[in-house]
Amino acid sequence: MAGDIGNAEGIAMDLSAKDLGIGDRPVSAVAVLFTDQQVAGLRFAQDRGVPYVNISPGIIELGPEVAAYIHRPDASAVVLGTEWLVGATSVPAMAAATAFGHVEDIRIGALLDEEDAFGPAAEADLERQTQVLAAALERREGSFAWRTGEATTSRFRSVDGTEMEASALSPNDLLGLSMATGAPNVRFDLAIGVSSSRRAGEPLSAEILIELSGTDPQGKPLAMRFAVVHPGGQMPLTGLGVAMVLESLTGLGGQAPIRPGLYFPCQLLDAETYFARLRHIGGSIVDLEPEGKSNKTVSMEHLVADVRSAA
Repeated sequence: MAGDIGNAEGIAMDLSAKDLGIGDRPVSAVAVLFTDQQVAGLRFAQDRGVPYVNISPGIIELGPEVAAYIHRPDASAVVLGTEWLVGATSVPAMAAATAFGHVEDIRIGALLDEEDAFGPAAEADLERQTQVLAAALERREGSFAWRTGEATTSRFRSVDGTEMEASALSPNDLLGLSMATGAPNVRFDLAIGVSSSRRAGEPLSAEILIELSGTDPQGKPLAMRFAVVHPGGQMPLTGLGVAMVLESLTGLGGQAPIRPGLYFPCQLLDAETYFARLRHIGGSIVDLEPEGKSNKTVSMEHLVADVRSAA
């Protein structure tokens, strides 16, 4: 893989070694894309004073990384990166929230095509977070609560309107969106099945259905529903998010490198740049009719255009 990429080197990692087997090679940032139960990658990043992002730990597994940061807060920037597809959900949702005076409900439905192949590390993460963990977090009427038992099952409509059976999931988007928007009701559901594009005889796609409701700045009811779609499945969006987080952390985009601190990806990703890169890699945002009735709806496509104009 390193040979195919070029300007890269493959190294056999040793997580029990202080230098991880990297030796004295210069390192500018650390990205961990698998379950690192030893928190070895973060310890290494802190020792080297370089920024760090991990996209594996679930909400109930954040403790070790948060504790490592608390004990050495000035060592490096630490990104808790387990947002769904690393920004593909949180960045558009937070951009959409700017059209509201008050956001009351945020509902997210992620659809993975059952033929969307991914590696063993990602498969282990998904199995752990959907089968091993018996509960999923949501925000309900302003309080954080655990969905258990029958409350973990639900349904949502995909891009083509097909109703999908889904299970509760709680990636970090749930925490970030709750705190950033103040919405008292936030929930996330995951469905694995046939994507809308494959049902239409086309290649599979990744779909993220995002719906917000509340009031506009004048206090009138407002709703928005849209989908983030990529015909290449989940991996291009995940790769885009990780690459842009690393770019932000290290200052490769021309801005100053991110200072030591504790972050979610959505805090580091510029919406205008993200939407431009999303289009560049073949992704799109599709406006959909909100579920139920509302006196007013707003187009996400127009909002994206407004973000570009403001920038």
